[in-house]
Amino acid sequence: MYIVAIAWIYITLLMAFTEASITAGVLTFLFYGLLPCALFIWIIGTPQRRRNRLKEAPDQSFQDKLDQPDGADAQRD
Repeated sequence: MYIVAIAWIYITLLMAFTEASITAGVLTFLFYGLLPCALFIWIIGTPQRRRNRLKEAPDQSFQDKLDQPDGADAQRD
């Protein structure tokens, strides 16, 4: 996964260097390279972050969900 991200950043950096102005180069790198790559890494990494969170405290997260008030009975909550 990271090799694809590194390659994408490298290619867009080379594209940014070939732009006519510095502003166009920075915007090309930002909007065509950095932001899509960050979104890609965030989306692809979501399942692993979820697994890590559940591995740290699987019973605790379930218990937290059970302990939250539901608002159905005000005296009980």
